[in-house]
Amino acid sequence: MLQRGRAGSLHTHCAVPMGTTAKEEMNKFWAKNNKLNRPMSPHISIYQWSVPMMMSITHRGTGVGLSGGISAFALLALVLPGNYPYYLDLIHSLSIGPALLGLAKFGIAFPLSYHTLNGIRHLFWDSGKGFTLPEVYRSGYVVIVLSILTSIAAIAYM
Repeated sequence: MLQRGRAGSLHTHCAVPMGTTAKEEMNKFWAKNNKLNRPMSPHISIYQWSVPMMMSITHRGTGVGLSGGISAFALLALVLPGNYPYYLDLIHSLSIGPALLGLAKFGIAFPLSYHTLNGIRHLFWDSGKGFTLPEVYRSGYVVIVLSILTSIAAIAYM
């Protein structure tokens, strides 16, 4: 129990002193884990990789890649000499084979398609739908298949 003394100070004679500091506890924790040869947790080796986990990582990666790509394209459009037809003619003059050109188009179309469709999936989650584990996996596979199909369709159209 804390009481006020005459000079307004607190008497702490009933308070229990701390036995250790947080730093000492932390050092004990790490010493014990080092002694037992435990990995630092959370460690990548303790996770079982799953489809939803990989899709989450991929969604973030495509978001970063798309925003970085759009920013770089905009910056280069401002800085580089010439205009769009000049660079289009330059690409045509390289005589890139159809297989490589199709692969490059897929490399642009798939991240955009995947990120868009997975974003729609996240909007359904925001409405509270599709949270059971079978629904999460099913919607994940649907997003992957639709992303591939829409990317192929976009390439065929381009």
